[in-house]
Amino acid sequence: MSETNKGKQLFTVARVFFLLIVIPLSLMAILIANGIFKLGVTVKERAVTVLDQKSQEEIKVRAISTADEVTNFLTERKKDLLIATIIPTSDSAFKKFVNENKKTLWVKDKDKIRQVAALLYTEMSFIDKNGNEQIKISNGESVPRTKLVNVSTPSNTTYKNEDYFAKAKNLNKGEVYVGPVTGWYVNRMEFEKGKRFSGIIRFATPLFAQEGFAGIISLALDYRHLAGYTDHVIPTQAAPVFEADASTGNYAFMVDNRGFIISHPNDYHIEGLYPNGALVPAVTQANSAELTKKGEEVLNLNLLSFMDPNLPEVTKDAAAGKSGIKTYKFGGHTKFVAYAPIKFFTKDMPEPGGFGWIAMGVDVEKFSELAIKTTKNIDKEAKAWTTTIILILTISVVILFLILALLARGITRSIETDVPKGSEGEGHFYDDEEEDK
Repeated sequence: MSETNKGKQLFTVARVFFLLIVIPLSLMAILIANGIFKLGVTVKERAVTVLDQKSQEEIKVRAISTADEVTNFLTERKKDLLIATIIPTSDSAFKKFVNENKKTLWVKDKDKIRQVAALLYTEMSFIDKNGNEQIKISNGESVPRTKLVNVSTPSNTTYKNEDYFAKAKNLNKGEVYVGPVTGWYVNRMEFEKGKRFSGIIRFATPLFAQEGFAGIISLALDYRHLAGYTDHVIPTQAAPVFEADASTGNYAFMVDNRGFIISHPNDYHIEGLYPNGALVPAVTQANSAELTKKGEEVLNLNLLSFMDPNLPEVTKDAAAGKSGIKTYKFGGHTKFVAYAPIKFFTKDMPEPGGFGWIAMGVDVEKFSELAIKTTKNIDKEAKAWTTTIILILTISVVILFLILALLARGITRSIETDVPKGSEGEGHFYDDEEEDK
């Protein structure tokens, strides 16, 4: 067989293989790679959305759960106060009551963090109908009678401005007065040097005898037990911490029914008192620059609309007994907050808002890290699959061409065997019509 005919046969076989195998295989590979790419884009988009929604809902559920825990905790304290009204009014009975009521606290001692059983109540008092302290236990010890005072005058109280006697004496039997968080203010400079806010929540209820009002029983709850429900929480992680870092934008805080922050990683945002008993003013648009310069940054969310209109809206929602999620701007950062009301109610803290609310705040940029990490992993996987397909296609084409060459060579040899050498040469051939002539 001539070289020309061999070439033509080889070209014909190659063309058949190319049309029937290589082109379909290439098209299939392109379609698969394109499908993987599109799937990657879709999954990335859905991953971001689903992760955001899932994480937000989880944080909201955690806020609701924490608010319920605080509600139960305060309800137990109310029960303690009512129990205190039926125990003997004596130093020994009161002292025993105080020292038997303890709860675990995290404390830092010489750079070591440990848990200790701390007294729930820093004070317990029996006050007569005229406002005179008759029995007082302070930090687990009896206060000498010479140091007992008349608390109907607010300036005589522990924090020089408490009016719990006047509030409690006007209640009915079984009703309880619960005061705001009260303590000496800690400014920014003091906080940065290691000082932390310390205070109380005052519980008080009236006592009655046959002749009528006989006095009140008062318990001063150690504030740290309340703050512990948010101080050790990072909304996006399950494990507790000793102190959350506010600079991360990822922390929990607590707000009372007036809109004041009462628990926060930065204690200088918590309402407190000057040494003379006067309240440190809250930040407003008018005094913001002055107070910030002084390091006095008490926050009341009802007064922060100048920072973001959504801040008072959160307080309004929680005061209506609602839980939810909102976004707002604070300190130049976009944040979202999941919030839930603390459903503990008294005469001064009526339904539906009650005691206040729990907030779980997360910086939006930090919040997106998990989604960004996931999309990067999806990109990586899509690229790996595309590379694998290209490699498989290249190897397949090479192998097919080798098979093509072998087949073409076999076919050529077969034809050479079947057709005698020279029989395909030039010559004169006659057809039937010529023979008839």
